[in-house]
Amino acid sequence: MSVIKVMSENLANKIAAGEVVEKCASVVKELVENSIDANASKIKINLIKGGLTEITVIDDGIGMDEVDAEMAFLRHATSKIYKDDDLFFINTLGFRGEALPSIASVSEVVLETCKNEVGTKVHIKGGNILEKTPSNGRIGTKITITNLFYNTPARLKYLKSEQTELANTTMFIEKLSLAKPEIAFTLTNNGKEIVKTSGSNNLLKTIHEIYGLQISSKMLEIHALNDDFEIKGYVCKPEILRTNRNHLITFINGRVVRNNEINRAINDAYYTYKPDGKYPVAVINIDTDPTLVDVNIHPTKQDVKISKMQSLYNLIYETIKDALYKSLLIPDAVSKEKVEEVKNSFFPLNDFKDIEGSQTTFDFGSTNKEEVVKNEEFKSLVLYPVGLCLGTYIVCENDEGIYLLDQHAAQERVNYENYLENLKKSEITITDLLIPITIEMNYSDFMSFKEHEKIFNDMGFVFEEFGINTIIIKSHPTWLKTGYEEESIRKIIDLIISLKGNFDAIKFRENVAITLACKMAIKANEHISMLEIEGLLKNLVKCDNPYNCPHGRPTIVKFSIYDLEKMFKRAMD
Repeated sequence: MSVIKVMSENLANKIAAGEVVEKCASVVKELVENSIDANASKIKINLIKGGLTEITVIDDGIGMDEVDAEMAFLRHATSKIYKDDDLFFINTLGFRGEALPSIASVSEVVLETCKNEVGTKVHIKGGNILEKTPSNGRIGTKITITNLFYNTPARLKYLKSEQTELANTTMFIEKLSLAKPEIAFTLTNNGKEIVKTSGSNNLLKTIHEIYGLQISSKMLEIHALNDDFEIKGYVCKPEILRTNRNHLITFINGRVVRNNEINRAINDAYYTYKPDGKYPVAVINIDTDPTLVDVNIHPTKQDVKISKMQSLYNLIYETIKDALYKSLLIPDAVSKEKVEEVKNSFFPLNDFKDIEGSQTTFDFGSTNKEEVVKNEEFKSLVLYPVGLCLGTYIVCENDEGIYLLDQHAAQERVNYENYLENLKKSEITITDLLIPITIEMNYSDFMSFKEHEKIFNDMGFVFEEFGINTIIIKSHPTWLKTGYEEESIRKIIDLIISLKGNFDAIKFRENVAITLACKMAIKANEHISMLEIEGLLKNLVKCDNPYNCPHGRPTIVKFSIYDLEKMFKRAMD
């Protein structure tokens, strides 16, 4: 007797629901994406208890007629694709025809929709149509979901608390609002408004509506393209960082996507602008030929595969890096929770320059401006060094206010870029030691060093074995800091000994530069002269990134005149 049987349509839908509908946010995602595909300009999502009790989505899209209202709940019924070739040119958010039947199979659904003069109401429970009647003639669609997972108790028990389910839904609606700034979104929970956007089609204004002024005023606009991709959006200044990657928000052709390589490109562009473990806020849309993106690898359609990924990585990395180079990234020491000029209105990006203070010119006296091409705004500031406080912070002033520089962080940055530049050179200048330096190691360290000794040799060190587990250094590259040669050499050998796996020359050079930069920098509580202060400032202004030490800590912060007058009650709100 045959044991293989074709499962029922309802059972198949329940199984599909396990992939498509994981939580309340999954239901909201599928319903809202259908509204977007229906050309809605306004979408309202009403939740009761975070969606655990009820989810209602109302839109002003094109709606459906009586036949389509019923057909929409059949598995693999879709208006988005019709033939095999359509899979290579997907321009809609939905296309699989699984979402509505999957949701309907594990919940109770009431659909009210209208395309012309007379609407249709469909009531479904557990995948079975209970009622289909005419309804009012409001163009658009309203769909209400209740009793989610009532017939799949194993799935029901894994739903989280109201707060968790609401947080997941809110996060998705925020991302979708940023992906579709031309659509007005409203999200409520238990009658309380959680998210509201205006649908102005102004991405920066939408960022302001989602994140507030403190972040939107610190965003940098980016726009670039190559033969395969066009990217546009906003990235934050390094002073605005988060502890997770949730705010690396990316879209491909308007679809919210997750892609580790894209996130890596964004994060790598901030290298040495931020500490490890901190992540920027970024909102970036990527436009490309649909044939270069495969969105059909997972039912949620958020995980995607991208052809020509290296081309996209380079475009994102270089564009963000360029935006950081061109911007003044000195953070304000006093966080402005509100700016008097902004009150209840929203200014375009250019107006934020007036909010933060007018731009001035930067000149450290003898700085040769022809030799610097990056960080032009920083290099155009005029700073007058006043002195040193607490043996650590250099005090400068200009017409805008007071600037404090961390002497150790600033010296680290100068050292780091100097070491890195020398380590990249193909031609190495070396100097002979009058008295060779002896380095003794234990057996295991010596064996590890011997395994990678070519790296040491290629850096310009001339050495030979001398006795048991010992080498003597006879010559070294000239870029080692005078008086710290032995300490520097020992640090480099320690890094070589710690190498494991495949050798990455770029990362190794960066580790060497960071390690030496920190150890050879001016320390905190080390008093330096005014001449040394001026020399440090002149070197800092020549750096590619004068704003942060190699570990991502800020080198300079600003107290504006307004901040100071407010603290001393000279300026009153």
